[in-house]
Amino acid sequence: MEPATMAWTLAAAGFALVYWFVWVMGAAEVQGKRAVDLQMGSIADDKVGDRYSQYWSFFRSPKETAAAATADKVPAFVDTFYNLVTDIYEWGWGQSFHFSPSLPGRSHREATRVHEERVADLLEARPGKRLLDVGCGVGGPMRAIAAHSGSDVVGITINEYQVNRARSHNRKAGLDKQCEVVCGNFMAMPFPDASFDGAYSIEATCHAPRLQDVYGEVFRVLKPGGLYVSYEWVTTPLYRADDPEHVEAIHGIERGDALPGLRRQDEIATVAKEVGFDVVKELDLALPPALPWWTRLKMGRLSYWRNSLVIRALTLLRVAPKGVSEVHEMLYETAHHLTRGGETGIFTPMHMVLLRKPATAAE
Repeated sequence: MEPATMAWTLAAAGFALVYWFVWVMGAAEVQGKRAVDLQMGSIADDKVGDRYSQYWSFFRSPKETAAAATADKVPAFVDTFYNLVTDIYEWGWGQSFHFSPSLPGRSHREATRVHEERVADLLEARPGKRLLDVGCGVGGPMRAIAAHSGSDVVGITINEYQVNRARSHNRKAGLDKQCEVVCGNFMAMPFPDASFDGAYSIEATCHAPRLQDVYGEVFRVLKPGGLYVSYEWVTTPLYRADDPEHVEAIHGIERGDALPGLRRQDEIATVAKEVGFDVVKELDLALPPALPWWTRLKMGRLSYWRNSLVIRALTLLRVAPKGVSEVHEMLYETAHHLTRGGETGIFTPMHMVLLRKPATAAE
């Protein structure tokens, strides 16, 4: 082959490779983020590194983070966390920021939808009902539940960037009249008492320093007799605080996911009863016969370096803000800890509780 021809061939192949990695590879499940569109939420590009350093310093010791002296600062740092990770989540994961059990012969996207529709079924949702999504992210579950049940859904997230992303997705899906999103703290929600027929939270309340605060707010805004279902991140009875490997995995999950200390599995129902709920059902959805939820995390080294190369190249070209590489590395390390938590059985992200506000509860 002539040198000139070879050069043109290599250039064309290189262009095709870059095009695939950057403009095609990694698009979220339903027209989400592309690599070239990565932002760090509402953080200015020149402030990303500083905000990441502040976040990492604050969550370096999750148990201390949950202490009374620092607990009031947690919401602001959770907001920072979602500014840092939202676009990367959408790019690499999709619009539903949660796990789901793997299903034989079904795609991850289908398994995610089934996991979300289970919530609607547990809540007995139907047209005419008004549901609350507690910690809605960019609204993937909200749209699935609204489409499946016909209910109206209001979501709340502490992050303004996620509010704008969710509203944009709602419009694209033709569900903006059925789905509403507000910015707020789910430990002090801007809703009247007894204003929702049902409520749910999918892997969201783990960000609350005290579960009583968020459960108490959900209890307040539910109508008497209303149902609430939550998928909780918890340690299981297999966790041993004297096992260094167990401690490393759990602390790695907490640091990399903005968690002020994971709760034990047996604490959830106790807290629910404490604020006034009746416990209808409690079940770890990760237990057999469910298939492993962590299979999506077991990304091969080649895939990781591919993604890392894309991000570094975009940072070098100033398409992506400086600091995104460090955030991507943090999420990769966190994925390792989550996988270890799942494989050892010491952690589950889907401890399900179905709760009811008593019909006799005062409004």
